[in-house]
Amino acid sequence: MEEQPMAATSKILAVGIMVFSFIIGLITFYMMSDLSKKEKKEQVEEIISQLINFVIFIWIGKIILNISIFIEDPLAILAYPSDSRAFYFSVLLSGFVLFYKYKKKQMDIVTFIHSFIHVFLVASFLYEFIQFVWNDNAFSFGNMVVIVILMVIFLFMQGYVSNYMAFFTILVLWSIGMFLLSLIQPYITVFGYMIDVWFVGVFLLINVIIIYLNNRKRDV
Repeated sequence: MEEQPMAATSKILAVGIMVFSFIIGLITFYMMSDLSKKEKKEQVEEIISQLINFVIFIWIGKIILNISIFIEDPLAILAYPSDSRAFYFSVLLSGFVLFYKYKKKQMDIVTFIHSFIHVFLVASFLYEFIQFVWNDNAFSFGNMVVIVILMVIFLFMQGYVSNYMAFFTILVLWSIGMFLLSLIQPYITVFGYMIDVWFVGVFLLINVIIIYLNNRKRDV
C-alpha cells in the first residue's frame, strides 16, 4: 500500500522539476531575447500554449495506447506511466498543430522555433543538472555535455547567422549528440522519456525536408 503514495510522490516531483526547468527557460528567454517586449510576450504565450498541448497529447496518447485498461478502469490510467510511444504520439500531433498554424498564417514559425530552442536548451540543461546532482542519475551527465555544447554554439551564432541556419545547426548537432550518446549509454532520454535512435533520425530528416521546402518556397 505504501508503494502507491511513493510512486505518486515521485511522479509529482518529476513533473515539478520539469515545470520548474521550463519556467527558468522562459524567464531567461524573456531577459536575453532581442525581440521587442510585445514580441517576447507573444512568444512566451505561444510556447506555453504549445507545451500545454504537448502534455495533453501525451495523455491522449497514453489513453489510446492503453485503451483496454482505460475502458476497464479509467482512473487506473492516471497511475499508468507514459512511455516513449506516448511521447512520439505527442510529438507527431504537436507537429501537425504547428504546421496547421503555419499554413493558416497564425504564427511566425521561424521566430517561434528560434525562441523555443532557447527555452528548450536552458530547460533541458537545468532538468538534467537536477537529475544528475539530486537524483544521482549518471546518464544525465552525457545529456548535460551535449546541451552545454549546443548552448555555447547557439549563443555564438546570435547575430551572425539567420534563424533558419541557427535552427538547422542546432537540430543537426543535437541529433549527432544523441546518436553518439546511444553508442556509449544503454539508452537516451529527453526530459526523462526514453527515445530510440530511429526517432532521432526521422525527426532530423523531417525537419530538414521542411526547412528545405520552406527555403525553396521563399526563394521562388
